[in-house]
Amino acid sequence: MAAKHRVVVATGNAGKLAEIRSSLALPGWEFVSAADLGAETPDIEETGDSFTENAFLKASAYHALFGLPALADDSGLVVDALGGRPGVRSSRFAGEKASDADNNRKLLEELDGFGPEMRAARFQCVMVYVDENGETTTACGTCEGRIGFAPKGRGGFGYDPLFLPEETDGSTMAELDLAEKNTISHRGKALHALRDKLGAEE
Repeated sequence: MAAKHRVVVATGNAGKLAEIRSSLALPGWEFVSAADLGAETPDIEETGDSFTENAFLKASAYHALFGLPALADDSGLVVDALGGRPGVRSSRFAGEKASDADNNRKLLEELDGFGPEMRAARFQCVMVYVDENGETTTACGTCEGRIGFAPKGRGGFGYDPLFLPEETDGSTMAELDLAEKNTISHRGKALHALRDKLGAEE
């Protein structure tokens, strides 16, 4: 049976797409990437000063490019000791073409000498859904925790190997399976809130 709602997701990150598909398991909804549509992943410049602005920029651009409802998130790591950095530049913390390993290494370097009590941080996420008429629905999520001293775990992506959520027993986000991660993560919480809103709109 064809999907009732086909939504293009504004990401080229396979891990993020898997989380979205897992969390937004709405009957009749299909979440696809640009690659699934036979297209290159568009490079949308994130010029916003906030997660909300960047998520809106990406969702609106994908909606215009593909003529489909679109979903985008902007999320990142906010570290108190660094004045809120890396923030909206989380994916580019170590440079425009930085890898996850590059960004993690830079974060550890900047926190060198800071004890556990100075490593408070949180992941924040804003999801923006643009429907076929261009109307938007927004949802947010936050996961509190702290930054570890060395990467642990092979799951997840981004800063997951360094982030120790308050809601675990000392495991990093990268040591959790996908179901556990979706329960407590910033993106999981935002997606849960968005799922409730989209389900109510059916």
